[in-house]
Amino acid sequence: MATAQGMSGIDVRAVMYELTGKLPLWIDKVYQFDSRTLSIRLNGEGHAKYQLLLEAGRRAHLVKTAPEPPKNPPQFAMFLRKYISGGKVLAIRQHGLERILIFDIGKGALTCRLIIELFDEGNVILTDETYRIIKPLRHHRFKDRDIVPDAIYALSGSDPTGSQVNLAAALAGDDRDLVRALAISCMLGGTYAEWVCRTAGADKAQPAAQADPGPLFAAVTALFDMVEHYVHPVISKASCEPVVLAESPPDNGSRFINFSDALEAFYPMTRAEKVKVAAKPKLSEEERIRKYQESAIRKFDEKIAKAEEIVAAIYENYPFISQVITSLAAASKRLSWQEIEHHLKDTSSTDAKRIIAFFPGEAAVEVDIGKKVKIFTNETVEQNAGHYYDQIKKFKKKKEGALLAMKTVKPKKKVIRRDLVPMKKLWYHRFRWFITSDGVVVLGGRDAGQNEELVKKYMTGGDLFVHADVHGASVVIVKGKTEKMDEVAQFAASYSGAWRSGHFTADVYSAGPNQVSKTPQAGEFVARGSFIVRGERTYYRNVPLAVGIGLVLEPHAAVIGGPPAVIHSRTKAFAELKPGRFEPNDVAKKVLRQLREKITPDEEKQLKGVLNTDAVAAFVPPGGSDIAGAP
Repeated sequence: MATAQGMSGIDVRAVMYELTGKLPLWIDKVYQFDSRTLSIRLNGEGHAKYQLLLEAGRRAHLVKTAPEPPKNPPQFAMFLRKYISGGKVLAIRQHGLERILIFDIGKGALTCRLIIELFDEGNVILTDETYRIIKPLRHHRFKDRDIVPDAIYALSGSDPTGSQVNLAAALAGDDRDLVRALAISCMLGGTYAEWVCRTAGADKAQPAAQADPGPLFAAVTALFDMVEHYVHPVISKASCEPVVLAESPPDNGSRFINFSDALEAFYPMTRAEKVKVAAKPKLSEEERIRKYQESAIRKFDEKIAKAEEIVAAIYENYPFISQVITSLAAASKRLSWQEIEHHLKDTSSTDAKRIIAFFPGEAAVEVDIGKKVKIFTNETVEQNAGHYYDQIKKFKKKKEGALLAMKTVKPKKKVIRRDLVPMKKLWYHRFRWFITSDGVVVLGGRDAGQNEELVKKYMTGGDLFVHADVHGASVVIVKGKTEKMDEVAQFAASYSGAWRSGHFTADVYSAGPNQVSKTPQAGEFVARGSFIVRGERTYYRNVPLAVGIGLVLEPHAAVIGGPPAVIHSRTKAFAELKPGRFEPNDVAKKVLRQLREKITPDEEKQLKGVLNTDAVAAFVPPGGSDIAGAP
């Protein structure tokens, strides 16, 4: 069932059947409204026209009212138009029950695939016929796959629900009870897994390996048949379902003939859609405030209930969680987290298989105890539960405040809505950092301690070690493969002793992680924050020193810094620094004034927590600087 967080595999299957029933279709135009929302205008037979709305990581369905397209289409939308506008949709497929839709599109003699990912953060990916990626909406490098141009888009193995043989194999290899195996391994989700067990007459609590796959596969097939041929969507308070599995729908439910219509009614409008209907009659100030407060109270109740369920699950599984904490805390003193993860994946222990994710940077794991719960191994069971008790207290206090405000609400003067959203703090923002033009994260140490930390904790086999060929420089780590080494070299040269010494160019070299060592030869000494690089290095000569600092507003507001060419292309307000006369703190204040001059008063008001001296100073190199173009 579809929830506020996104669509399930069954929902994607229902939309796939709905779209397939409208074939043949032709691609007209592609529009992009924000960093994750697109729409595709489709033409059908008999002059039929459709709008497919895509919100990466959340939903994909037809809509009757499309958002107003932007005057200047973003680059990704223009790229898709070039490849698929005018093409014929040859097929629409779902990979098993994964939340992935695949459009096979033929244009001329070429065939390409548009892959829509509706899980996690989501993505929209264009590949050729062999699944070689042409261009994704978002570039990502994961442990087991890369979503970057020229990489092969990897689909998972066999579909557990594709045949009785596949289902039997999936259940035989699952250590969980039947209903959890169907919900998780077969990707049916809890509600549909319960229905399949009831329909098949199977005990949901029995071990999955002991279940008879015949009746279960028949029930799964019946479910798919209902989703394809007997769609009766219904919206309840918290979900939207393509079929009614209960004997009667919820009393407060709303029925729809078409699942896309139900999804359009269920999901709140995107920001672009809100602009489209801005001219419609608005609620009064009092009605709007009350509606917002009621919605906030419902969300607080949901968050309180979720946290209480997790606390209950923690204490119901107290021995297991205590054992996990004790075992992993002891193991981490002898082994790296990568080695621990490798050992646990190879073991056949039932308890080990309940550990489903590792977070080495936080010394934490995610365990399956009926709910997915993050457990910190350097804390006790009670301390782990305490995090959720704190959430419960926080949301109860907020709920009390909202209830009190509902009793005392008074009309207020109209306030301009804040549209700028601050960038969320990520783990690497405490280092020096920037993202190259081709989407690769580059990190640099601010001091000797951070230099040590970057090499020892965060440098992995696929990274690149970069350093200015001068004394006293940031260790720079390139987190992946990039074609923009000129940008990386300028970053390394600018945050080095060359800037402090007043030089305008410096040499930079790069080396592989296996060439970097902390072990000196006899008679040598390696200071804290320094390393020995053995073997051949790749040099970049006479790299110009310069740093750009700018203010980016979309999709998230933040001050960013790095090579001037990269920063200037991404920001609304920008300043470039060169080695010069003024102290770092003075330069930060000058740059701040310059950035503020290039934004509106309303934007400045919204950016009080983003645009400040500290945010700018974080990107000013140590030593004297001048602002390029300033008197």
